[in-house]
Amino acid sequence: MYEKFYGLTEKPFSLLPDPGFLVLGEKHSAAYTALEYGLLSQAGFTVVTGEVGSGKTTLIRHLLNQIHDDITVGLVSSSHQEMGELLQWLLFAFSLDYRETQKVGLYDLFTKFLIDQYANNKRTVLIIDEAQNLQPEVLEELRLLSNINADKHQVLQIILVGQPQLRSLLKHRDLLQFQQRISVDYHLQGLNEEETRFYIYQRLRIAGRNEPLFTRNAINLIYQASGGIPRVINTICDTSLVYGFADQRSQLNSALVAKVLRDKHAAVAHHADDHGQKSGAQGTYPFNQQPAAVSGQQADAKGQERRVTNFNRESAKLLFKKYNNEK
Repeated sequence: MYEKFYGLTEKPFSLLPDPGFLVLGEKHSAAYTALEYGLLSQAGFTVVTGEVGSGKTTLIRHLLNQIHDDITVGLVSSSHQEMGELLQWLLFAFSLDYRETQKVGLYDLFTKFLIDQYANNKRTVLIIDEAQNLQPEVLEELRLLSNINADKHQVLQIILVGQPQLRSLLKHRDLLQFQQRISVDYHLQGLNEEETRFYIYQRLRIAGRNEPLFTRNAINLIYQASGGIPRVINTICDTSLVYGFADQRSQLNSALVAKVLRDKHAAVAHHADDHGQKSGAQGTYPFNQQPAAVSGQQADAKGQERRVTNFNRESAKLLFKKYNNEK
């Protein structure tokens, strides 16, 4: 829709995890280094946590693109509390026959696979995304599976990726032995304001635009509203591009971003009212928090917004609906 107008080759702020748009700032570089170190050091357990939308899955996809042929990877990307028999999921992740119903048979199949990989000079790495949904009993089962590792021989490495609740889960008193086997542990925090600025610039550059598009005050507003969470930054920026294109604006300022935030809040409040839920206090911004907008920004927003542009409202509604459905 807006790509040609803004000199872009593709959409820079898609909500889909795309390793091609990974911006390795300080925090994401540290998280990726932790993952890479866990692989190279043959750590038994590596744990990486972060808020929803912080970029964990994108990091995992980037890692998968860099892994060499001497590592066999299995990915369980949608763990949940009622996932059933763990071993069947693991066999499925490694494209093995998981139709065996007896636990002993499942364990035997998985063990033979691990030994066969090791005999062929290959390491086996299991990655479990959304690991905060696992029950303590399942985590203990993973620990027992790791007992196949002996002496210096790491037959199976396990990487757990999840939301902050995973850290609380791992402190469970019944998981003391599991805790002691975690070699690498990293928590991915939200971006600060300068990192947010760099993130937005880099995403635009990857999409083909080298000139600044968002003003400094606009980025400050985006940072405050998003809390530095990349997925929320993407949502605000993508919607701002739609609004800017509809208004034929060559640069996106704080007034336009403020309009995006107010409209988004109104859409969320309307959705909540339709479902009998309580929305936030009137006048608050959506997403993570109320931006502490400076008086200059507020004056700018009031001065610039004297009429509502007759833009393609149906397109904006689709974006709002898409965001609500993916939350």
